[in-house]
Amino acid sequence: MKTLRHKFVELIPEKLEDGVLYISLEYCTAIHKCVCGCGNEVVTPISPTDWQISFDGKTISLYPSIGNWNFNCKSHYWIINNKIKNARKWSEKEINSGRKSDNKKKNKYYKKKPWYIIF
Repeated sequence: MKTLRHKFVELIPEKLEDGVLYISLEYCTAIHKCVCGCGNEVVTPISPTDWQISFDGKTISLYPSIGNWNFNCKSHYWIINNKIKNARKWSEKEINSGRKSDNKKKNKYYKKKPWYIIF
């Protein structure tokens, strides 16, 4: 099983190393090279409507799965305790449905939140 090592950073480096999951808590972002080997950079924003990260002191997990639907590879996998667990390929119908669902969840979440701060 493939693994990624994690590295906490303030800023994401210009050149990413293969096999490294960079995590910037300050900028609520994780980034890594696609695990299929295509070389594409996979950005996973950490937020209530995107990905959540869990760190047990030794390993990192991201939830939900990572579906690289905009890449030619269309890779789909989980990062669980620094290990890559391949997920099944999704059909175009499933991808479109997932995107629609994500947009719905984001709209619902941000509709409840004020976009301004009152002092």
